[in-house]
Amino acid sequence: MNKNPYEVLGVSRDASDADIKKAYHKLVLKYHPDKNPGNKEAEEKFKEVNNAFDILKDPQKRAAYDRFGDAAFAGGNASGANPFGAGGNPFGNGAFHFNMGGGAGMEDILREAMRGFGFDGFGGTGRNESRRSGRDLLDEVVIDLKDAFFGKKHTVKFSSDVQCDKCHGFGTADGKEAPVCSTCHGSGYVRANRGFFAMETPCPDCNGLGHKIDKKCSQCNGDGTVRKSRTLEVEIPAGVEDGTRLRLAGQGEAGQNGAPAGDFYLDVHVRPDKRFERDGVDLITKIDVPFTTLALGGEIEVETIDNKKLSVKVPAGTQVGEKLRVRGHGMPGRRAGSFGDLYIYITMTVPTKLTEKQKKLLNEFAGTKSEKKGWF
Repeated sequence: MNKNPYEVLGVSRDASDADIKKAYHKLVLKYHPDKNPGNKEAEEKFKEVNNAFDILKDPQKRAAYDRFGDAAFAGGNASGANPFGAGGNPFGNGAFHFNMGGGAGMEDILREAMRGFGFDGFGGTGRNESRRSGRDLLDEVVIDLKDAFFGKKHTVKFSSDVQCDKCHGFGTADGKEAPVCSTCHGSGYVRANRGFFAMETPCPDCNGLGHKIDKKCSQCNGDGTVRKSRTLEVEIPAGVEDGTRLRLAGQGEAGQNGAPAGDFYLDVHVRPDKRFERDGVDLITKIDVPFTTLALGGEIEVETIDNKKLSVKVPAGTQVGEKLRVRGHGMPGRRAGSFGDLYIYITMTVPTKLTEKQKKLLNEFAGTKSEKKGWF
């Protein structure tokens, strides 16, 4: 019995495709065998997550599950070619066709009706499901704000299925694409007429694969893929924001029987910085400025995210809480050569120990008319 795919991924029934994909990537990263070596429980969870995602990522399979529940996949695997098992319909293991003898008839009417249920009709997909693209892979990295400013190269080491280099992914001993099955002509299905009905079933000669391998590759045993350790260099661009997902097309797991590989994704998280707060491409820093500088004006030294030292003018009468703007010293923008701004948030620390002379001067200041208008 299949587990509820929504419960497995921890999403609601009205979850968007983006929410489903996000939940999947989070769980598959958590339970990946490479991160849980020898953990049978994690291995089972990993399989459950992949099976659940296989149903919910496909609009037809998801619609079938929403309407028929586990019965939609009775007699077949959710990852098969059709949401109702090998035959592709909710009425049994075969795909039924009304044989109306040409023209628009009952079959056309029923096909349109079944499209309303979220799949293409009674005829199956007609695709060779043995040539499925490889799975996408996901990893994540946490970097400092300074790394986000400059950009950096990140090395990822992992294991995944890669295309067998001996047979070029075809699984054959001679490294050539396997010949199309002569019985089903590559569709993977055969049709048998039963009077009023015609029924499609998996081809008995190729087991629904659509091709037949006479001599299997000795290196991959006909799978077309082998497990290998891999290393990827990912270029994290300057100015990357927290939560950015980078995509390396074709760097995921190898597809079956020469099909395209999946993609590799890297989620980038930026660690909070002690000195700077980020607001888009702008940076904010707090600087403690003496009262005399605020009152009389002067200059302060500010260190930027890229370790430069700036001399910034403080106008006379600057108030605590004001922000001074320094253009072009924020984070890199999306346009080449563009930068945000640096904002200096003015703070002040009141001294706790004063000399007698300082107290006298402050008392004199407190007695002047300017004090009645406020110090700040």
